[in-house]
Amino acid sequence: MNRTGITVYWRENQAGCKGVCDSFLVENLSSESDPSLCNGERCFDGILLRGIKEKIEFARGDVLIVLHMLGNHGPAYYQRYPEEFRRFTPTCDTTDLDSCSRVALINTYDNAILYTDHVLAKLIADLKGITTHDTGMLYVSDHGESLGEKNLYLHGIPHVFAPREQTHVPMIMWLSPDFMADQQLDGACLDRLASTQAVSHDYLIHTLLQLFDIQTMSYEPALDLTATCTAQPLQDLSQI
Repeated sequence: MNRTGITVYWRENQAGCKGVCDSFLVENLSSESDPSLCNGERCFDGILLRGIKEKIEFARGDVLIVLHMLGNHGPAYYQRYPEEFRRFTPTCDTTDLDSCSRVALINTYDNAILYTDHVLAKLIADLKGITTHDTGMLYVSDHGESLGEKNLYLHGIPHVFAPREQTHVPMIMWLSPDFMADQQLDGACLDRLASTQAVSHDYLIHTLLQLFDIQTMSYEPALDLTATCTAQPLQDLSQI
């Protein structure tokens, strides 16, 4: 996408991009001083939305913004959400997960999930208000977390052995009505696939290639979430 002239921004609230974003415009927001979203040591993921609507509206041409969220990275789950999202109690307010009851640990994790839901909902609300571009959001977690099942915690077990809790993750796609119309996408078809089709991270890049109308021999329709629900899918150049 970067090579085709699409403006790519990487907004960081994690521990870095491990070289992935070296060619992009990078904004590290993890140590900002916003008192409503930061505590002096780290910022909540809501910081990634600051100014994002204006950034898109002022962009010339297509733009892709990657939000590298902190999400629910453990073990400090209790530090992943503001106090007002401490809805489920009691909570596990320590990194010594073994010392917490399972109920408290799950409550804390669920509070962090609740906050992530809030951030994504606010992002969609911001995108709905943009009239200069057709907008969309594609969210996916990189991994899950074990919360004491089989006496396992956190993540990182080799994939062949990893429990479902570490490998089964959410993927959420939202597209504006104008985006859907321009792409000639069938919303009912997408909803049906979302409820019946098992997918993986492999679908991410091929779906983005379709949504940004990028012609490349690397594109595989079978790994495009929208391919069977669009009237004019990209041509599969890999077979030519």
